Amino acid sequence: MTVDQTRLIGLLGGMSWESSALYYRLINQAAHARMGGHHNARSLMFTLDFDELNRLAAAGDWMRVAAVISEAARSLEKAGAAFAMLTAVTAHTVADQVAERIGIPLLHIADPTGEAIRAAGIKRVGLLGTRYTMELSFFAERLRQHFGIEVIVPPEEQRTALHRIIIEELTLGVVKPESADVLLRLAADLGARGAEAAVVACTELPLLLAMDAYPMPAFDVVRLHAEAAVELALG
Repeated sequence: MTVDQTRLIGLLGGMSWESSALYYRLINQAAHARMGGHHNARSLMFTLDFDELNRLAAAGDWMRVAAVISEAARSLEKAGAAFAMLTAVTAHTVADQVAERIGIPLLHIADPTGEAIRAAGIKRVGLLGTRYTMELSFFAERLRQHFGIEVIVPPEEQRTALHRIIIEELTLGVVKPESADVLLRLAADLGARGAEAAVVACTELPLLLAMDAYPMPAFDVVRLHAEAAVELALG
C-alpha cells in the first residue's frame, strides 16, 4: 500500500494540547516504523479548547461535552477522515455518544489496551488516570465486558492526589520529580492489592514516568491507541 492509499486518520485534539502533541508524535513514529523512508501518517486534527471542556466535565455536563466533541468529529468526517480517535482518555466518557453521531468508526482507546493485556495473559490490573477515568465506568467496564479483565483503582485520597497532579501540573506542561514519586507509590499500592499490571490510562502520565519505571508491567494506553490507529490506517 502506498501512502496515498492509506486511510486518513481524524484526530480529536486539544484535551490537552500537550497530549495531542504526544499523540501526533507517536502516530507518526509508528507510521515511519511501518513504512520507512520519510513516511508519516496522513491525518487531520481538530483542536478543541480544553478549558471549556474541563469546566463542563467538572460541572458534570457530559451531554454538552458530547455535543462539542461530536460537532468536531463531524467536521473531520466531512473533511475526509476514514475514522476518528479521541486524543484523551477522559473524553471517552462520551465515546459511545460521539460514535452514534458520526458515520465513520471511532477507535476506542480501551480496545487495543484490552487486546494487549489479554495477550499478556493478565487478568487483574490497576487503573491510573484522572478521577473521571478511575471513578466512572467507561474504561473499566469496557475492559471487563469485552476482555474479561478485572480492574481495581486507588482509594479516594490517592485518586484525588493523582487527579490534581494531572490537571494542575501535567496538562500545563509542568513535570515534578515529587509527583513521579507519588505515582510510583500509587502503583506499588495497587500491586500490593493484587494488580498484576498497571494501566496508565491518561495521555499526560507518560510525560511523568516511563513505562519501565513502574514496579510492575505497565501498559501505555496512549502508545497502544496510536499504534492501533496506524494499523487501521494501513488496513
